[in-house]
Amino acid sequence: MGLTSDKLLWSAVLAAALLFTGTVWLWPRLARSTWRAVCGRVGLLLATQVTLFAAAGLAANQAFGFYAGWADLFGQEKDQGVVVDHAAGGAALRVVGTGRVPGLAGARPETGGRIDEVRIVGRTSRIASPAYVYLPPEYFQAEHRARDFPASVVLTGYPGTARALVDKLRYPRTALQQARKGRMEPMILVMLRPTVAPPRDTECVDVPDGPQTETFFAEDLPEAVGGRYRVTGGRGAWGVIGNSTGGYCALKLAMHHPEVFGAGAGLSAYYKAPVDPTTGDLFQGDRTRENEADLGWYLEHRPAPDTSLLVSSSRRGETNYKDTLDFIENVEAAGRTRISSIILESGGHNFNTWRREIPAALEWLSERIAEPERS
Repeated sequence: MGLTSDKLLWSAVLAAALLFTGTVWLWPRLARSTWRAVCGRVGLLLATQVTLFAAAGLAANQAFGFYAGWADLFGQEKDQGVVVDHAAGGAALRVVGTGRVPGLAGARPETGGRIDEVRIVGRTSRIASPAYVYLPPEYFQAEHRARDFPASVVLTGYPGTARALVDKLRYPRTALQQARKGRMEPMILVMLRPTVAPPRDTECVDVPDGPQTETFFAEDLPEAVGGRYRVTGGRGAWGVIGNSTGGYCALKLAMHHPEVFGAGAGLSAYYKAPVDPTTGDLFQGDRTRENEADLGWYLEHRPAPDTSLLVSSSRRGETNYKDTLDFIENVEAAGRTRISSIILESGGHNFNTWRREIPAALEWLSERIAEPERS
């Protein structure tokens, strides 16, 4: 069974419940001082605690999407890292599967949209990454066959799973609902995790002599998606949104590449790339690269980018609240960059909080990148 399967989770819950019941039932019989009774008590307690921790860990992984599978959990997932070589002129985006939007069983693409599972290969960065592409119903309707659609990149946190953006954070379903209510334009969503060279956390940085992650997101991904789907072109035509690490990446991509991203939304984002065991040495002693990965420094020492930014936090429950207020103040002082915010009274660093913010964030993105229908 897969690490994220419901069967595994419920098997662990059932095992924990049975062991707990068995411990209560057998405890009187083991209340002796013989070595067998002592070993029995120790064994039951140990087994019960192991299954309880396993069930809790599996539930947490289901909720937050920390690890996609067993290989990811044990640090063995390396096959989707940096591509050493690929055929010149080969397809930059390949569709490997299609599906419906979760919660819309039986809906045709013309009424419920479609989700494509794809593999993207960067022509410049040589990075290959899996992703999911949400296409709104209008994309398949005859009256919109000549229409180009606005597009946004959607990023998870670290390590995250791209599928969690579909199933847990419900981006496609939310975008569909918001469009039906007339609160946003139909939009293509390209959903993936920023961990494009697993298990390393590159923080969307072009690492010297390493993964060129920023180039992948700012150059290769828009090119690949635009070559396959009807995506609106032009300066600042793309949006980008993410949570946690993905939120930091979204803000940085919009600030560093306003010619590509007209709007960037960071949900529970931080504002400076960390350097820790998961990232390794991101900058190789290059002080300029390191400074430019600090969004506060960038605002103070570089021309204010012509883009729109959205940040979110909570007064209670989020550790980035003060940093977010400081960032808003810095953007306002810069003058040219536009800043908006979502500040909740209470909310932790979790899926439930982000689901409360995503509808408004998608509406905000749509207002800043969507263009009128073309015919």
